[in-house]
Amino acid sequence: MDIKQLIYLCNLERERHFGRAAEASFVSQPTLSMRLKNLEKELDLNLINRGNNFEGFTAEGLRVLGWAREIVAVYEGLKLEVESLKQGLSGTLRIGIMPQCSISLARLIKAVTDEHPGLDYRVMEVSADQLIEALSSHAVDIGIGFFEFSTLNELRFQVVPINDGGVDVVYHPDHFPQLNQAKPLSAEEAANLPLCLSEPSRYFRRYLDSHFRQAGLELHPTLETTSIFQLMQGVFVGLGCALVPRGHLIDEMHPALKRCMLDIPPMKRHAAMVVSQTERATPLAQHFFNAAALWIAQQASIK
Repeated sequence: MDIKQLIYLCNLERERHFGRAAEASFVSQPTLSMRLKNLEKELDLNLINRGNNFEGFTAEGLRVLGWAREIVAVYEGLKLEVESLKQGLSGTLRIGIMPQCSISLARLIKAVTDEHPGLDYRVMEVSADQLIEALSSHAVDIGIGFFEFSTLNELRFQVVPINDGGVDVVYHPDHFPQLNQAKPLSAEEAANLPLCLSEPSRYFRRYLDSHFRQAGLELHPTLETTSIFQLMQGVFVGLGCALVPRGHLIDEMHPALKRCMLDIPPMKRHAAMVVSQTERATPLAQHFFNAAALWIAQQASIK
């Protein structure tokens, strides 16, 4: 057994396809298949359900896969640590983030990059359940989203809470001049507006729908989308107003738009940045987490 076989196994889990797993491993498909068969022979276990295509892992394969993730994560962490000793902190950090969080990820990354310019980033948008699974399986290094703190404590994640600034109604004043007011908008007033909203499966959207439903009100989306870019374009041309977590958008990017507060109770889940417990987090992830935690604390003190 060697580390490459375990990396191939993890790549196969991620890609769910022998050809794509081989590409991700920078080997030919016959080489990947042969090395995985050699691993099965050495362990005297069938790890993979094979048909004409990849058909998942056996029960034994899933057990071995859990160990493989741990070993590969430690191996990758060791490589990053060696590189940081030679060249300073460098490498690619994988961030999983839930859509419409109460923070600008780009601003957070820029603040850390100013301190550690050798870092690169790969960002994936995921659901709440996917994010916990991705963190647990080392598919991402850092998670940012809405969580139940009791769950995070059980999993022994390191946690930095992100300030909940409430919800903003974002609008174009040429199309909705009646919103140019100092006072927060009530739920009843928001329910009478045409809205541009994220699609209903997103956690933030479910939170909005739940509150309005409990208040006996109904939202009226004229535009639903998975794309924040399309959502903001809809607001700009006057298709409707957007309901977004405060801190999510960079106001300077949308100088023509304005926002006012929505009078709504806070979410039951809490916004937070999380990483694996200290002994399991890679050096790269831990350095980023520490620097990002300092920036988040500074932003909270400014507000």
